[in-house]
Amino acid sequence: MTEIERLYLDLLKKSLSDSLRLDKPMFRIKDNVVLNVVNKILMTVNYSVIKVLFPKREDLIEGKMLPPTAESMIGFKRLDNIQYCIEEVVKNKIEGDILETGAWRGGATILMRAVLKVLNVTDKKVWVADSFEGLPKPSFEADMGDKYYLFKGLNVGLEEVKENFERYSMLDDQVVFLKGWFKDTLPVAPIDKLSILRLDGDMYESTMDGLNNMYHKLSIGGYCIVDDYGCVPACKTAIEEFRAKHEITDEIHKVDWTGVYWKKTK
Repeated sequence: MTEIERLYLDLLKKSLSDSLRLDKPMFRIKDNVVLNVVNKILMTVNYSVIKVLFPKREDLIEGKMLPPTAESMIGFKRLDNIQYCIEEVVKNKIEGDILETGAWRGGATILMRAVLKVLNVTDKKVWVADSFEGLPKPSFEADMGDKYYLFKGLNVGLEEVKENFERYSMLDDQVVFLKGWFKDTLPVAPIDKLSILRLDGDMYESTMDGLNNMYHKLSIGGYCIVDDYGCVPACKTAIEEFRAKHEITDEIHKVDWTGVYWKKTK
């Protein structure tokens, strides 16, 4: 990879995570029942009531907040990890596509496609799996009490994600979208092999759906990345149960305060 290519990918990661706006105020439309009515009226004349946010440098680099306009909320370190894993599987000729379960606005998968393009890789697809309707209501005991399904900020439609890909010139035939709940789409997804499996479904159920349906397709030498291991106890429980059941002893490496990954060795 040339210096220009690395500079491009660094700039892309900063843009996707809004890290170019470090230490500058961000603005989010204030959301509550009363203000929703007020904003509906104000928006007719291009005004709205907003909340001013002052993110710390660490918040954006570590992915500790939901940026109002960024395509990714996972922060610079986890984006770096994605690039590292792709470079490694390409360098070591590990077979298989790349899958992310839980795409939000598409930022991580946009980076995945960009890295493949920079490396001139044409035999790997990027699979973008998401309901594009937010998270499901809890149905497993480990998820009981989970309120993520009520959070409207996680509900990003397929067309918006595709538009984000287009804005970065990354929407092409190497990008495939899997729309629907993981329990419905992953068992029938036409994926033969994976070199990278990135799990970002927040919940126990979503994490298990990804592991049960896709981990056996992950090639030896490939990487399993878990976004919510450190911040969602139910996700960590799913990882630990699955690894114990299948006697997976590959070392878990920490990416930042919540993200982890391991290299599949057997």
